[in-house]
Order: sequence, then C-alpha cells, then structure tokens
Amino acid sequence: MTGTPLTELDQPRDLVGIGIGPFNLSLAALADRVPGGIAATFYEQRPAFHWHPGLLIEGATLQVPFLADLVTLADPASPWTFLNYLRDRDRLFPFYFAERFHIQRAEYDAYCRWVSDHLPSLHFGHQVDAVRWNPERALFEVDFTQLDADGGAEALGRAYSRHIALGVGTEPYIPEPLKPLADAPAVPVIHSADYLEHRERLLAAEHITIIGSGQSGAEVFLDLLRVRPEGAEKLHWLARSEAFAPMEYSKLGLEHFTPDYTRYFHALPEPTRDALVPRQWQLHKGIDADTIAAIHDELYRRTLHGGWPDAVLTPGVCVRTAGRVATTKVELHLEHAQQGTRSRLTTDAVVLATGYRERPLDRMLAGLDPYVRRDAAGRPHIDDQFRLVLDGSVTGSAYVQNAERHTHGVGAPDLGLAAWRSASILNSLTGKEPYPLPRRTAFTSFGLERREAPSIPAPAPELTPLTRGN
Repeated sequence: MTGTPLTELDQPRDLVGIGIGPFNLSLAALADRVPGGIAATFYEQRPAFHWHPGLLIEGATLQVPFLADLVTLADPASPWTFLNYLRDRDRLFPFYFAERFHIQRAEYDAYCRWVSDHLPSLHFGHQVDAVRWNPERALFEVDFTQLDADGGAEALGRAYSRHIALGVGTEPYIPEPLKPLADAPAVPVIHSADYLEHRERLLAAEHITIIGSGQSGAEVFLDLLRVRPEGAEKLHWLARSEAFAPMEYSKLGLEHFTPDYTRYFHALPEPTRDALVPRQWQLHKGIDADTIAAIHDELYRRTLHGGWPDAVLTPGVCVRTAGRVATTKVELHLEHAQQGTRSRLTTDAVVLATGYRERPLDRMLAGLDPYVRRDAAGRPHIDDQFRLVLDGSVTGSAYVQNAERHTHGVGAPDLGLAAWRSASILNSLTGKEPYPLPRRTAFTSFGLERREAPSIPAPAPELTPLTRGN
C-alpha cells in the first residue's frame, strides 16, 4: 500500500465515530433519528459487530435490565429498541410470557447486530489510523485503511468531520507476571475474553485455575464446574479481593449509575475522584447474587453422596510471579495478604478473569496531542458534555465514550447510561435538544448542593443538511 494516495470523501461529515461497540452503536442509532438529519459516519476495524464473543456463555445474562438497550432510556419510540427487535423477529409474545427483566448476553449481542445491520452510517472493515485537526479547514482529518475479508489493507481513505466521537472500547488486561505465559502456546493461559474459543482445550486439562473475583471469573468457574466429573473437578479459583463478594444491587445503590451521580462525581476535585473510584469496586466488580447462588447450589449438590468437590475457592491471594514447569504445566507463586504467607500452585491451564483497561489512544490521537489539555496524572480533561478539553483554537468537538471513568465515575462503562450519554452528545453537537433529558434521575441527593442537568448547550457550528449515513 506504500505510495497509494488517500481518497478524500467529497464533503465533510458532521460527525465521524471511531469504533463501533455498544456505545458508538447507541450514538449512531440515536443520530439516525435527529430531526433534519446528521451527516454521520462510523468506522470499525472488525468485519462485523460482535460483543464479547468469548463470554457469551450459555445462560449468562446482562447485569442491567433490557431497558438499558441502545436507545430506550433516551428515545423509547425509536425503531432501534430491544422490544422492536423482538417484534421484528416475531418473538415479542414469547418474551412477554418469559417475564425476563435481564436478558441473556447472547440475545443482547444478536440485538446489537440487528441494529448494526440496518444502519447505513456504519462502515465495518475500516481501520482508523490517525486523527488530526486541520486548522486551515477547521475540520478533523480522519485517515483510515479499508480492509479486505482477510484483514489485509485494500485501500486508504480520508474523511473530514466537524466533530468526532471516540468509542474504541477497552482491551483485556493481563497482569505483568502472566504476560510471558499468555504469549506462549504450549500451556493454555488465556484471558476470559477468549474463553469460549479455548473452552474445549481447557476442558481437556487435568487441573484448571481461574484468577479473578468478578462476574467473568464466576461465570467461567461455574461453567467449568458444571461439566467436570463429580469428585474430580480439579478447579482452583483465586482472587485478590478479600471475598467472593456480591455486586451492589440495591435500588438506592444503583443510583450511582444515574446522570445525577455522574454530574456530582464530575464536579468533585480530581484527588477526591481518584480516591473514590477504587473504593467503589463492589458497584461494578462484584458478582451477581444469582451467579453466586448458582455456584453454591452446584457445589452443594456435589456433596449429596458424601465428600466434598475437588474445587478450591481462595480469596485474598495475589500472584507474585509465574513460570512454566517443563512444557505442559504452569507454576503460580502466590501470596496471601492477610496471613502474610506464600505458596506455590501447579496447574495445567489458567483463565485470567482480570478485567479490561481503556484502550490506548496515543498512536491514533498523536496528531491531536498538542491540543489536548491534561490533568495532573497526564490524563485528558473531559468536560461535562463528554468532550475532550482542547485548545481554544480547535472549534470542533472530540467526544469520548467509555474513556472517562476518571472524570465521570463508575458509570462510564455501564450499559445503562449508554443512551443518556449518546443523547447528551447529540444535544451538545447540535446545540439544540433533539433528545429532551430528565433534570432529575435519583432520589438520593449527592452532596449538599444539588447539581441540576445543564441547559441546552450553545449552538455548534451549523450542520450541513447532508444525506444521513454516508
């Protein structure tokens, strides 16, 4: 592809979205319905929409109600609601009689793919390589590579846009002691994000260790437990947390995932925000109570004829170092924080349910770096409209989705706030209010001074009445 000229799109976009996960898919679905139209284009490197395919374990459900779909909490009359998906698939009455408030992950994935198949603004197989601000044209330049079916470079292109929305998502986190092992093919050391792809190989292992105390770790442990022979399960579940703790799911506790709390958190001083997020781990890193109950029920069932299952559950443990034993086993060096003791565990396979981290944007956004305003920790400042705080010479807005936990709190990756955040972005982008949003969303008053929802933002540069979805 060296020397191939960039193909420039004829007219600038109002909005270019980078990445098509649930959050930018929500933005695209709501943008599709803005009165007067928005010229929006969304690019995604993958060939089609897929949401955590390695964790679509049979029976695993979302931890948010089905109303937390892409659009309902901002526009329940949208054609892109989950209920309209069911109607389109002739499944509305079966869902009604199933009386399910929490749907299966596989069904959420299928719903999102249905939406993605119908929105013309989405372009899969397009890898965004760089984003720059062009001061002469007062536009963002977005360079991309169009990929063929095998992922090879097929053509280069450039789009211009008044605004951009970054929704590139997160990537699996692998702790440093286990990185060399995860890269070695001899012994399966895999992240839970790839669990289903490697499930058969894992089942063939004599002894399996799961590391991580969150929902993914619990679901992997339960899935393996259900298919291992009774009395010879040979499973070991390790966690750094002090307990295999349930997620906070009380009704008032859930109000931490409201726009009210998001506004309160954003207004706190930076040191306070940084200290607060780790303390709130049980709001988003605990285990669903039904999953905990299912694990206990399965373990209890296996004591029916006497004896205990060969399954060890140990919280409060960290992996100090790890290495291979011969070529077929892994040795984990463990330390128990409360006891101050150390031990070794030899295992045949490891599943790392160690969570995700925000995907680095440094390479993609290198062209914007001189304009980005950063905090004391070097992280970008993000305002209350989900915009990167840029130098005043940049007249366009760069919105972020699920990259603002340090400024907006634990609700940043939560699906329940997707539609509200997308609507907020579109209200800000248009300078109007195509999606009226509630002024109050929680019974809890966070802080002594209530922070009301902001008024309609100042108008953005006039949007060009182009055909949507180009």
